[in-house]
Amino acid sequence: MKKRLFYLWLFLFLCNTGYTQNTKKQAAQLTATTREYWLLQMDQLVRPVLRSLAHDSLRLTMPQTTAPQVDNKAQRIKVQYVEVLGRVLAGIAPWLGQEDGSAAEIKLRRQYRAWTLAGLKNALDSNSRDFMRFDVGGQQLVDAAFIALAFVRSPWLWEHLDANSKERLVASIRSTRQFRPVFSNWLLFSAMNEAFLAKYASDWDVMRVDYALQQLEQWYIGDGMYKDGPHYAFDYYNSYVIHPFLAGIMDVIQDKTKSYDAMFAKIKLRNERYAIIQERLINADGSFPPTGRSLIYRAGAFHHLADMAFKKRLPKGLTEGQVRSALSAVLKKTTESADTYRDGWLSLGLYGEQPGLTDFYNNQGSPYLCSTIFLPLGLPANDSFWTAGPQDWSAKRIWSGQDWAKDHSEAIP
Repeated sequence: MKKRLFYLWLFLFLCNTGYTQNTKKQAAQLTATTREYWLLQMDQLVRPVLRSLAHDSLRLTMPQTTAPQVDNKAQRIKVQYVEVLGRVLAGIAPWLGQEDGSAAEIKLRRQYRAWTLAGLKNALDSNSRDFMRFDVGGQQLVDAAFIALAFVRSPWLWEHLDANSKERLVASIRSTRQFRPVFSNWLLFSAMNEAFLAKYASDWDVMRVDYALQQLEQWYIGDGMYKDGPHYAFDYYNSYVIHPFLAGIMDVIQDKTKSYDAMFAKIKLRNERYAIIQERLINADGSFPPTGRSLIYRAGAFHHLADMAFKKRLPKGLTEGQVRSALSAVLKKTTESADTYRDGWLSLGLYGEQPGLTDFYNNQGSPYLCSTIFLPLGLPANDSFWTAGPQDWSAKRIWSGQDWAKDHSEAIP
């Protein structure tokens, strides 16, 4: 164990000093534990973003890549910086608030804490090169909401942010009220911003939250799933946004009012059912059906399952060892392609670089929603999620000939 931790420390030290870029090769040499492997993958993914932002050089270093069929290239590039910051923080914020772990992990976390706080200060300071405006288009409503979600998930971020940055962040979140959300999952972005204000500021717009919650009730279609707007689509937006945002909004608003208790009780049951469906979607090799839009979010397709594991809300029938093994397989599958990264930055694709899978709204920041798979790193290293013995997940059991319980729909109101 000591030898393995020494090699992990050595690898992270080399990363810090810039001597290595090949995380996959190092991971193979380390024969790391599951948590160590997750940390190595997280570090490779997030490092270029937060290190650059901390040094006020994100605009200088981040590629300006968009989908080939982009609708407005200049605008998509303009908003990609808030986009990448929000998506990265939404995934790693809980880990930043942790305190335990190996000596190597603690050292790595200390570095990321420093980068994150410095980066946020730069992003919110109009005198910085990496200053990020939140009022340059409707997409900023989306991106601000992911930053809001990160702070809702990790009070540590708010507690350690300097006073000026706190004031600027609140003002920036408020500024997105000028944008009317698309009649879709975007309603939840407005509501999440208000949940952030309810938690950390003096005011919040009850009607924006109420409208989103009431409308999502109208879009619930049964068996744990929602429509994303007036029409149903078989994609991963129930996981990318709908379930995790509903859960995050619920966690804040239930402490402000009891008016939604009956609705929240139903949301919890739906959260559980959709977690079961998510686990069943993970194939024996960690792949999953490539259906619907936004596939370049890669492991972000399992944002909800990772969130449920992080919050210790997995339903009966899903063990922690089973879910950890399944999510690890997804992480490995979606990062094993040789062209997952281009010059250290995520390529646009599901399995490597696949521009044909992009959507008109995709830019270089878009694929970083896959950071949300790292939410369970916000659990202590000695938590049962990490210490439970590995178990085969449903598809691996079934397709290896093991007997297993059948799935069945549930009449959840």
